Amino acid sequence: MIAERAPAKKVFALAIPALGVLCAEPLYVLVDTAVVGHLGALPLAGLALGGVILSQISTQLTFLSYGTTSRTARLHGAGRREEAVSEGVQATWLAIAVGLVLVLAGQLLAAPIAKALSGSDDIAAASVSWLRIALCGAPLILVTMAGNGWMRGVQDAARPLRYVLLGNGISAVLCPVLVYAAGWGLEGSAAANVVAQVISASLFLRALAAERVPLRPRPAVMRAQLSLGRDLVLRSLAFQACFISAAAVAARTSTAAVGAHQIVLQLWTFLSLVLDSVAIAAQSLVGAALGGGRRHQAKGVAAQITGYGLIFGCVLCAVFAVVSQVLPHAFTSDPGVLREIPNAWWFFVALQPIAGVVFALDGVLLGAGDAAFLRTATLVSAAIGFLPLIWISLAFGWGLAGIWTGLSAFMVLRLAAVLARWRSGHWAVVGAVR
Repeated sequence: MIAERAPAKKVFALAIPALGVLCAEPLYVLVDTAVVGHLGALPLAGLALGGVILSQISTQLTFLSYGTTSRTARLHGAGRREEAVSEGVQATWLAIAVGLVLVLAGQLLAAPIAKALSGSDDIAAASVSWLRIALCGAPLILVTMAGNGWMRGVQDAARPLRYVLLGNGISAVLCPVLVYAAGWGLEGSAAANVVAQVISASLFLRALAAERVPLRPRPAVMRAQLSLGRDLVLRSLAFQACFISAAAVAARTSTAAVGAHQIVLQLWTFLSLVLDSVAIAAQSLVGAALGGGRRHQAKGVAAQITGYGLIFGCVLCAVFAVVSQVLPHAFTSDPGVLREIPNAWWFFVALQPIAGVVFALDGVLLGAGDAAFLRTATLVSAAIGFLPLIWISLAFGWGLAGIWTGLSAFMVLRLAAVLARWRSGHWAVVGAVR
């Protein structure tokens, strides 16, 4: 039997808007950084530290988008749109509840956390002044995540992009006004950030209300969402342990090494967003196929998306190999950092095809609701691949080459795990709810 494939146009109609949503926040952060950077080194340091703390909170709660997409897509594929949208309602209630807890906890803990991370009273004070305002937007950030999740699940990718771009666009214009013209300084940056979240979250809430579905909380559904969320949070924590360890080892190697590692890691992070957009399309399409009882179609789409991931990864590999002698100079002119970059660069280049396949299959398995397998695969890959090599690298002075060897081992182990799972077919469980 010939495997069923989704029309390429349909895949990219989901992937391209998803890429826009994924890139909107990093692009806004660049604008914010440029505005605050002109205030001086101390406000910039405060923004950097506060931004890291806020981003860690949102990173650990991505289950509100990814988990919601998985469950919503299955119900949508089964032709049960009202129940699919109801998953978004329950995810939004969770977002509000968790967000309010974060606001309260953040006001109490912002100062001790900032001081512990910065080691400087001045930087900590600047960070806290930004963070206490920005944290007021935490429930709204999570509402936006939930909104992205249910809309992707019902294969509506265009509206989330418009909502996020509108919020961030207005905020980007407002940021310099509040920082400079209004004289609010660093606090103006935080206020502009909250404005972005208010606009985007309000649009998602309005879209949810327009669906005319019951809005009351349903604890049983929220418990099921939290069960899926637990696996995704643990998986996310494994990623954070790896990258924090890598940064710590790079910092103990040399100043030039940590600078080079930061440049290559930021490029890796950006390209991950590009590849992850295809994975988001996979979540929606695979979840819908399984929810509609179309197991063979789900397998066909999985193979198709994996092929796209491999092709994109190979293209990125070739492009960044060609620009290897040019692009690093756009980020630094420091001779020491430029000498260190090749020790990480060629690992980064060679890993792109592997990353393309891994991220695509991550999307397939998330769409199938196979989060428990992904959690275990990620934790095991980190425990026996990345983390041992990272700390051995420190002990033996292997520098960036050792750090990126650890990342390579992590990715190869994940590749082996997701390929084996995909080939087994055990993930392709049909039904509207898993």
